[in-house]
Amino acid sequence: MTDSLCRPLAFLLTGGNVADCTAAEMLLDRLPAATLLHGAMGYDSDAVRRNIETMGVAPGIPPKSDRRGNLCFSPVLNRGRNAIERMFNPLKDYRRLATRYDRLTQNFRAAVCLAPTVSYWS
Repeated sequence: MTDSLCRPLAFLLTGGNVADCTAAEMLLDRLPAATLLHGAMGYDSDAVRRNIETMGVAPGIPPKSDRRGNLCFSPVLNRGRNAIERMFNPLKDYRRLATRYDRLTQNFRAAVCLAPTVSYWS
């Protein structure tokens, strides 16, 4: 999760077989005050959209190609979704993160916490 200045706010490490929509519930608990929440197609589920809307935030999530029904989605507003990509690009400069050298989750989590501290908050 990032803010409007592309700085990291929260992250969640999951296994490779965990769907984005299941991890979204835990990240939504850390959402600061917002009016619009951008997300990738992986977060397009009814449960995630319902949780976002109950928080009083508009979901800016593009619908999956196999979704039935007509959802309100603005491609113009979706242009701001690249904030998450702009947050990850400086972190990929750290080879340790980009190639995942650490085998243990606790070591990788420590590197993920340390890299943004050096990159964004110094």
